Amino acid sequence: MTSVKIVIAGGFGVGKTTFVGSVSEITPLTTEAALTSASGDVDDLSAVPGKTTTTVAMDFGRATLDAGLVLYLFGTPGQQRFWFMWDDLIEGAIGAVVLVDSRRLADSFPAVDYFEAADLPFIVGVNGFHGEYPHTIGDVQEALSVNQDVPVIECDARARKSAKTALVTLVQHAMAAHLGSH
Repeated sequence: MTSVKIVIAGGFGVGKTTFVGSVSEITPLTTEAALTSASGDVDDLSAVPGKTTTTVAMDFGRATLDAGLVLYLFGTPGQQRFWFMWDDLIEGAIGAVVLVDSRRLADSFPAVDYFEAADLPFIVGVNGFHGEYPHTIGDVQEALSVNQDVPVIECDARARKSAKTALVTLVQHAMAAHLGSH
């Protein structure tokens, strides 16, 4: 049995907690706190009007891809004031799924930049809110200015099968990146 660490990252309200919860075979550990009026000046809720909680430390879950590979999932907090935790969360990780909301691509730039600078393999999962993907994969890849080698895929964070597909894509990408560096 082999176990690896995967990070699920992205901006505020892109679906990281939902992603971990949909694919985890254990009850996920979440560190959700209620959004208060004090966060109204800090967190832009206009694109996520139904959001009432936010991750303040991390989410944790586990997913078995096959009989020999267990993934330990660590979801990052999305707000800038919690980004200081990301360095600790990526320690020992083989890669990351960067979730993006294509309605708010600018919110994804910091996460993409972070993983590029950390030189950690990552994929981009375009989370289809309400099942909608208003932009093509090519347009998202171009808008985010990610290297052509970085997989960009459509993903529904609510759907176990879709989240698992994203994880498989990441593991394959991370393995190819590791083999390419040796």
